[in-house]
Amino acid sequence: MKIGELAQRSGLSPSRIRFYESRGLLQAVSRQTNGYREYPSDALLTLQLIVGAQNAGFSLDEIGRLIPPDLSAWNQGELIDGLQRKVAQIDAAQVKLAQSRAHLMALITEIQNKPEDMACADNARQFLDRVRGDALAAGAATGRTTPAT
Repeated sequence: MKIGELAQRSGLSPSRIRFYESRGLLQAVSRQTNGYREYPSDALLTLQLIVGAQNAGFSLDEIGRLIPPDLSAWNQGELIDGLQRKVAQIDAAQVKLAQSRAHLMALITEIQNKPEDMACADNARQFLDRVRGDALAAGAATGRTTPAT
């Protein structure tokens, strides 16, 4: 099938399809004598897999390692390992996001609960001094001499 038909059937632009091809994710593209690209019938499935994997958080490099050039040659063990690695990355990101959320919620509470007679700038300085102190204490506990960034 030609790129226009593949674009229409996949919902992707021709430039995006060519991009995936240039990254080596879309294999076995042949050229007709007039130079037009000719895609095999499984190109649509490959594009659906690429888009689905991207939506699940996989990078193009990760997708390239997971999707075999020939879709009939899946290595189940490698696929499961790749998927499990992504789940572990998502779990780690969720922990970090939960910590960031808790930190922001504490900041909001602290700002909202400032004493009535304290200027906002003074409250901010007091809060920043405490954050710096906490960061230095955490750095000392981990052996760092400067706050982590």
